[in-house]
Amino acid sequence: MRIKEISLRQDPDLRKELALLARGCDFVLPSRFKKRLKAFQQIQVQSKKEEPLTPSLSQTIPTFYFPQGCPKEKVNIDSVITKIEKTFAQFPNERATLEDMGKVAKACECPLYWKGPLFFCAGGERTGFVSVHKFVAMWRKILQTCHDAASKFVHLLKSPGCNYLVQEDFIPFLQDVVNSHPSLVFLKEASEFHSRYITTVIQRIFYTVNRSWSGRITCNELRKSSFLQNVALLEEEVDINQLTEYFSYEHFYVIYCKFWELDTDHDLYIDPKDLARHSDHAISNRMIERIFSGAVTRCKKAQKEGKISYADFVWFLISEEDKKTATSIEYWFRCMDLDGDGVLSMYELQYFYEEQCQKLDNMAIEPLPFEDCLCQMLDLVKPECEGKITLHDLKKCKMANVFFDTFFNIEKYLDHEQKDQFSMLRGTENENQELSDWEKYAAEEYDVLVAEEAATKGWAHMLLSPPMEPRAVILSFVLLSEKLSVAYELGIMVDKEQSSFKL
Repeated sequence: MRIKEISLRQDPDLRKELALLARGCDFVLPSRFKKRLKAFQQIQVQSKKEEPLTPSLSQTIPTFYFPQGCPKEKVNIDSVITKIEKTFAQFPNERATLEDMGKVAKACECPLYWKGPLFFCAGGERTGFVSVHKFVAMWRKILQTCHDAASKFVHLLKSPGCNYLVQEDFIPFLQDVVNSHPSLVFLKEASEFHSRYITTVIQRIFYTVNRSWSGRITCNELRKSSFLQNVALLEEEVDINQLTEYFSYEHFYVIYCKFWELDTDHDLYIDPKDLARHSDHAISNRMIERIFSGAVTRCKKAQKEGKISYADFVWFLISEEDKKTATSIEYWFRCMDLDGDGVLSMYELQYFYEEQCQKLDNMAIEPLPFEDCLCQMLDLVKPECEGKITLHDLKKCKMANVFFDTFFNIEKYLDHEQKDQFSMLRGTENENQELSDWEKYAAEEYDVLVAEEAATKGWAHMLLSPPMEPRAVILSFVLLSEKLSVAYELGIMVDKEQSSFKL
């Protein structure tokens, strides 16, 4: 370091003493040396104070984290507010009801079906209307603090003091969709199905969007999903069944009918014996025990009673019929990871495979020895760590469905055994251009259910069935939506006068 005014090098005595110190010699420092050393230390302290501080790195790095969205420079809040005020001027006393909120949503430059959240966030549910002053104050605050669609949507639906969405937050929004979407107009005569359809949609939203399994959807998770794009498509798509990712009523119909068949007492809860009957007892009992253990279920009350709710069944059925998605892989990995250590050991694989061998013996089919099966599965998954299969390994594997079915679904396991693995691999390469496994299953089951009802009861009788019969509701929807092509394809003659029959 540079020495100002006083230099130790200019004093020969001090230089000699410093040399002795360097060689480790012990001696008593003379007072002259102590004074000189003290003066030197004081000068160094002063020079440090005088040196200008270089700007810290944090001052030169631009802001890159925007939890409420990246602010847009060209947004003119006043012009948006002016447009909203002009829209409210069209209403009596400048007050908007829920039916009027579609125009207000457009003035806010939002999708049409944001009208419900906009109305409820402004306090409309308490008074039945929203005044222009209250709405403008609410929307101005949102525009100033929320800078993208995800943060705005979360702000509109969330409870006070929260920065995330829970399942209950979606109920008013989805109820408005049920009440106002043209494809769901038939449900006005079957209000008991509102809550079940809404429950199904909510579970599908959390199944796809809530990647953290926390039960709380954050702005970041919403941005990474396609949910808001699907909400925008509600306005453009007349047939809600085309929105297969979340809102399809046909998918709800398939899920609910499958649950209805298992729920013999119709209390919307099923026990292990009920679930074991799914798909002709294809799922192993050991896997069913894991499902009811709480590894993947959310309803704690039902879990204590040894049952699962309809909401939990939605997760089960989608995961069972499409084992290639990230959520389904996580679902079954949690079930197979008995000790919760984050890896599937050879012991855990053998534990599930033992029951598969017993089922094969009962079917007079010689099972493959576990050692041979294990070699096949390790070749299939190619784990990074020898002897352990992680969640990351299964997500990289393009045939995770084959892996899971081998250990707990006997019907699908035998189906895979009859197929050529190379053909299955070729099929996975084109999966982006085709329907997902779940969409294929839902479409096939829907056609089967419709055909069964049409063959056993006839169209007119089904429309006269009580509302608690879910299949009658969906078939009336087919007719009211003028979707008679399904019936014609099945070879069923339908009179045009019957198609105009109303519930």
